[in-house]
Amino acid sequence: MTTSSVTSSDELFASLPSGIDLCHQTFGDDTDPAILLIMGLSGPMGWWDEELCRLLADRGFFVIRYDNRDTGRSTKVRQHAMGRTDLVRAFLGVPPLKLGPVDLAVRAPYSISDLAEDAAGLLDALGIDQAHVVGASMGGMIAQTLAIQEPDRVLSLTSIMSTTGRRTVGWQDPRLIPHLLKRTKPTRDAYVARSVESSALIGSPAFPPDPEAARRRAEITYDRGYSASGVVRQMMAILTQPDRTAALRRLSVPATVVHGTADRLVNPSGGRATAEAIPGAELRMVEGMAHDLPPALWDTFVAAITDTAARAS
Repeated sequence: MTTSSVTSSDELFASLPSGIDLCHQTFGDDTDPAILLIMGLSGPMGWWDEELCRLLADRGFFVIRYDNRDTGRSTKVRQHAMGRTDLVRAFLGVPPLKLGPVDLAVRAPYSISDLAEDAAGLLDALGIDQAHVVGASMGGMIAQTLAIQEPDRVLSLTSIMSTTGRRTVGWQDPRLIPHLLKRTKPTRDAYVARSVESSALIGSPAFPPDPEAARRRAEITYDRGYSASGVVRQMMAILTQPDRTAALRRLSVPATVVHGTADRLVNPSGGRATAEAIPGAELRMVEGMAHDLPPALWDTFVAAITDTAARAS
């Protein structure tokens, strides 16, 4: 893989009217069409690898990656404490329940819709009216929601290893649940060890993750501002999201859905349902891909994103 000569900005901060500050970085010429990259659960912007960003910029795009709230160097929403019980009840879809004066409803501190508003706010801060929007996993949920809420701002949509919010599709392999809910010590070493384990569990079998690379990524992620409580808040947003199927059917945007045939974290049914819901969407199933963005598939992702963008023009 050749090294790009595309220049990048320093990490910058955008202050949104909501009080959220988003750390972000750009690649390429700001006069080129913009691509907004939205990462998933607990993933800082660095999970969109710098070389992948440069590959997109080399294709003539102004590429933006950023830390979602509660991730990396962006604002941590500290006023809401959530626990394992909240997660379990949200996962089981426990309906609102009130026992006398006690309200037992499961409520997330913020929603996928709020995260989509963050993305729109970042575009506002950068003076960008429209962008090609790409999301991975939770980022795909945010990207879909942004297209629903701000249809005039989304030039094209690429949803990677994500789902519609409907509970009957995109489910997790039950064997992963104990790992997802497992308690770990609040230390750097414990986080790194668990991240390497997660990489092995959800990584692509046809493109096996490098344990040493997974370890380095985990160390960087932790040092940039990992928040265990922030991960819980993001998980609550995912578990309480609405079913977007009907809203997706009303979209009129060029869209491509990319999903791995071996995804255990978001079953491939989630990708198929997303493509079926969006009129004219193209579905690209990748054999042997699971729930990661392996370097061997970067050209595949670049092709999906740029082909979708071309359909917009």
